[in-house]
Amino acid sequence: MKDGRGGKWANAALQNGYSDHDDCMPHQKYVQWQRDCLSEMLRITPPTGAIFYNHKWRVQAGLLQDRHDIVDGFPVRQIIIWRRKGGINFNAGYFLPTYEVIYLIAKPQFRLVPKANAVGDVWEFTQEMQNSHPAAFPVALVERIINSTEAKTVLDPFMGSGTTAIAAINNNRNYVGIEISQEYCLLAKERIATHCAQIRLPL
Repeated sequence: MKDGRGGKWANAALQNGYSDHDDCMPHQKYVQWQRDCLSEMLRITPPTGAIFYNHKWRVQAGLLQDRHDIVDGFPVRQIIIWRRKGGINFNAGYFLPTYEVIYLIAKPQFRLVPKANAVGDVWEFTQEMQNSHPAAFPVALVERIINSTEAKTVLDPFMGSGTTAIAAINNNRNYVGIEISQEYCLLAKERIATHCAQIRLPL
């Protein structure tokens, strides 16, 4: 993404990608990496648990990559559409992307909490704009997921800026976050500490 107008993109965070990791790899290598991650997530998920796997559209050399290559063979129970409110597009070759896909990959005994099944499968949440991480989720999106389950502990293997942790804290759940980037780890710790101070919760 390239733009000279400043704002969220002034420091080229979205141009440069993620700190300490480059996921702009050949499609098959990317697929294998993600499948390995999902396999480990599924291995440690209890029989009553589930994975909510969010994935942006991925384009290389102007061609859309097939996400089915990643989730094929995993127990995908449902697809949820996250419709992002707003957005901006600097590329004249594409319509503005306005949604992402969340795959519900569920173990056999997984059930939603009472009344959660009345919520539709298209969710509208505004993108997180007050965050230096290039791909931050809105807290409200993660809270909807957490509040739809009986999970006592929430694992985010790509913790980033700590949004999942904050959503878990808000809903009295335990959390485990994994992050390869020291920069993002520090960002997450700072966000969590600030949030806990605001709600007067000891760390």
